[in-house]
Amino acid sequence: MLRFADSLDEELTVDYPIQAESELRCMGTPYKDLTLIRQKDGVDVWRVTTDTTSYVMKCFIKKEYRREIANYEILTLLGIPILKIIAYTECSLLLEDVEHSYYRLGTIEDINDPQIAVLIARWYKILHEKGFQCDSIKSLYDECDCLTIENIKAIRDKTGTSEISVWKLIEDNFTKIKSAAVNLPRTLTYNDFHYTNLVVARDNTVALVFDYNMLGKGYVYADLRNVTTHMDSEEARTAFLSEYGIFDEKEKIVDDVISPLISLHIACQRKRFPDWGNNLLAEVKDGRLQVAVEKLLQIACT
Repeated sequence: MLRFADSLDEELTVDYPIQAESELRCMGTPYKDLTLIRQKDGVDVWRVTTDTTSYVMKCFIKKEYRREIANYEILTLLGIPILKIIAYTECSLLLEDVEHSYYRLGTIEDINDPQIAVLIARWYKILHEKGFQCDSIKSLYDECDCLTIENIKAIRDKTGTSEISVWKLIEDNFTKIKSAAVNLPRTLTYNDFHYTNLVVARDNTVALVFDYNMLGKGYVYADLRNVTTHMDSEEARTAFLSEYGIFDEKEKIVDDVISPLISLHIACQRKRFPDWGNNLLAEVKDGRLQVAVEKLLQIACT
């Protein structure tokens, strides 16, 4: 029998329901019904209904996305709270179905609720504390890997901002800027916060995020910024940061430069420059990025 992973690697045209059924047989999981929930960006998500319950199965069509399976294993070994893994193969994950679990799916109201923000902070604190102890962290990707002088020049050219002085400042001091970022202590970072990746206990006592395709190694503040920029409520942001506690303020100074550069690089990879990229371009044009670079260089020289 041609297995799912084999057929995908050969890039054949496949009957995805049949291949999903094949994966369930490999997992030894009997089922009554199989319903496609979502098919996007090389990941098929299915609801698997049994006689007594239901599960969610993620089938990773693109080979590079199968890293999420290993990421779930890392989080499990470290004892970080995640959704329960029922079974897995080399290219599929079978997880508990949130609709039939202790949790409920998060909402945009949740991330602006100070009480839920506290719960989210507790999960991130566990992730970071245990991440510093992670032996597998060296094998994970680092967002700073895309910081190259070639990519900086590509951003400058693709955005039509070559005449703005900040680019020369960055290019002349690129080694110092990148060193300031890569020399920050590394831990596990989630990198992909959004309310659609959030689950909350039905009694509102615990919260965690799921979908670990973007899990990597990075510095603590990158995650703190990633969470708080999604919160519209100042009260929720304050509650989140207060519960999380102390972090190295130097990381914020570095991140004020690194984050917009990484995000602009991502925006420039898109076929159509995204609307959210215009806010970052505004930082280039109005001088905010220049001020941030100058501040970073001050601490880099001390």
